[in-house]
Amino acid sequence: MELRQLRSFVKAGDTLNFSEAAKELHVTQSTFSQNIKKLEEELNVKLFHRNSREVMLTEAGLELMPLAQQIVCQADNCVTRINDLMNLRHGTLNIGVTHSFSLITTETVHKFVRDYPNIKLNIFYKTMNELMEMLAKREVDFVLSYKPTQTYAQIESHILFEDKLSVVVPENHPLATLKEVSLEEVLKYPLALPSKGLQARNVLDKMLTNGTMEVTARIELNEVNPLLELVRSGSFITILSSASIDSQPDLKAIPLNSGDCRMEGSFHILKDSYRKLSAKEFVRLLSETHTIKKRISEWF
Repeated sequence: MELRQLRSFVKAGDTLNFSEAAKELHVTQSTFSQNIKKLEEELNVKLFHRNSREVMLTEAGLELMPLAQQIVCQADNCVTRINDLMNLRHGTLNIGVTHSFSLITTETVHKFVRDYPNIKLNIFYKTMNELMEMLAKREVDFVLSYKPTQTYAQIESHILFEDKLSVVVPENHPLATLKEVSLEEVLKYPLALPSKGLQARNVLDKMLTNGTMEVTARIELNEVNPLLELVRSGSFITILSSASIDSQPDLKAIPLNSGDCRMEGSFHILKDSYRKLSAKEFVRLLSETHTIKKRISEWF
């Protein structure tokens, strides 16, 4: 039983006129009649009574009609859904975002939801290791983060922009006027740091492994927003990527000049995996935000 046969049957049942039905389906009348004949032969029943004056559905035709209509409708819906998917009018996009990267994606999320209202976004904010596990299990389509300090065999990373690990202070803080700052100078102030496992902390800890300096935090948090609120209070400073505070005009990010404080904003995908159009569009919109365009130009 072929879809074209069912489509011919449904159209004949709607019009009760084989010539008109063939014309509406843009096939010859002989082809149309063959479709009906093959369907009747396969089912071993007559679906239509035909004479010189009229065409009527048989009892078997009446029984088959609602089922055939449903199948044809579902097939048409499949075509519509795929067309919508290819034109970004339908679908679901699952994105993993590390805590350190969360504020960088806010502008893009708003723009994507506005431009593509019928695509559902599922965003997961977790640590790098948790998100890479989700990506390996295909629970997210891609991950946005700073490039990890370790490698993952199944995953390829693409750099979007370069950034630097920086000390974040209120705009009236004594360090706010500096173009860069040493870690020794930072340690003179009370520190609230991202928790171990977060990327900014991973880069900081890697910087410290080759030296004799030790950093002690008064507070550790696994969320960026509460860290920034502590900085705003004037009681603490923190260490994050400079891009993390681009949308925070009352805060300043001063790059560290100690060791390798480079951070690379990246997106991560499974090797040889299918790339959703919606995923490509999200990354495109992200790359056009002020935060990233500014750092791309600095990079080049």
